[in-house]
Amino acid sequence: MSTRIRFVRALDVFENFATLRHYVAVPVDDIAPVDFARVLLGSRDKISAVSFVAHILPRREAVWWARQCLASVLGPASLADETARAAEAWVRDPDETTRRAALDLGAAGDLQRPTTWLARAAGASGGSLIAPEHAPMLPAPEACAQGATAAIVLAITQQPAPTIFAWTDACVSAGLRFAEGGEVRIERPNAMSH
Repeated sequence: MSTRIRFVRALDVFENFATLRHYVAVPVDDIAPVDFARVLLGSRDKISAVSFVAHILPRREAVWWARQCLASVLGPASLADETARAAEAWVRDPDETTRRAALDLGAAGDLQRPTTWLARAAGASGGSLIAPEHAPMLPAPEACAQGATAAIVLAITQQPAPTIFAWTDACVSAGLRFAEGGEVRIERPNAMSH
């Protein structure tokens, strides 16, 4: 099994994504990314683990992980809308046409919907953020990870309060398995487990 993690140390993630330190605590020692994500997941700020995992995955994998989280948390019917389909189309065929379609739908979507952020994540995976007839404007390096994070966090926080931590654990654990080379399988948590 080969890893999908792009970094050797957790500190490397913060060096590559300068804004990450604004919403995730920087590790004080030299720790591996997966180990640091587990520390975050075990802390009182579990949501920061979602963001950290989104940043350690390559962009395409971060969008796929977010898509799988949304399908589990919100149910498969939630992914039938156009924005979710556009994000998945980009994951399956990551070219400029599918990226631009996701970008356009994400830009026009309702920011209160997790699937809008899923499409925005795919749209911010690379290439220009403005129309092709204009000089390119590239997304910030962390834009895709931030979109994936927003999609997952919105989906989780729309659930009943007793299940929010359990869904966070389930999604982050699946993201870590995926990062380590496994499959993304999010198991529906027991509401009473947290």
